[in-house]
Amino acid sequence: MAKYTGPKSKIARKFGEAIFGPDNVLSKKNFPPGQHGKTRKRKSSEYGMQLREKQKAKYTYGVLEKQFRNLFEKASRTKGIKGQVLLQFLESRLDNVVYRLGMAPTRAAARQLVNHKHITLDGVVTNIPSCLVKAGQVVAVRERDKSMEVIANALSRFNHSKYPWLEWDQNTMSGKFLHMPDRADIPENIKEQLIVELYSKQ
Repeated sequence: MAKYTGPKSKIARKFGEAIFGPDNVLSKKNFPPGQHGKTRKRKSSEYGMQLREKQKAKYTYGVLEKQFRNLFEKASRTKGIKGQVLLQFLESRLDNVVYRLGMAPTRAAARQLVNHKHITLDGVVTNIPSCLVKAGQVVAVRERDKSMEVIANALSRFNHSKYPWLEWDQNTMSGKFLHMPDRADIPENIKEQLIVELYSKQ
């Protein structure tokens, strides 16, 4: 899947969830997009449900197919429950951590901050959104960028107590990645076991 640049509301309607953030369209059109969206009641096959779950995860975290497969293979080599480890790796991506710390209103905005070198990892400017943050590492806003309006606005209305695996320091505008999140703490509605079943067939 190449980088998606089309209407996000259409994708949200496809999955019936606001996977890109709050979306007023879902309250008005709570049915799939397309000419037959209101009337089509097609039953999904087992493969279809598994594929749908993988696509949902990819769209949610903004990950390409090759990146997603590489993370799955890395999760398969790591001790633990495959599906849970996969989600933990997705959560530890630098762009996602920036988003979870409230520095950006969406993951796409967080990716842009990283790409434009506004973010540091352990004091070093890092512009690789897919970089995996490790326990103990500190993600911060670059010193000269702390007054950026987009960052200040995002932080002003953010509740930092939502994610117990992250620790926020308002004085330094930085957050520490304390540990990998427990599955129960990850709020995304993703059935990761279906993704594991899908890849096990390939």
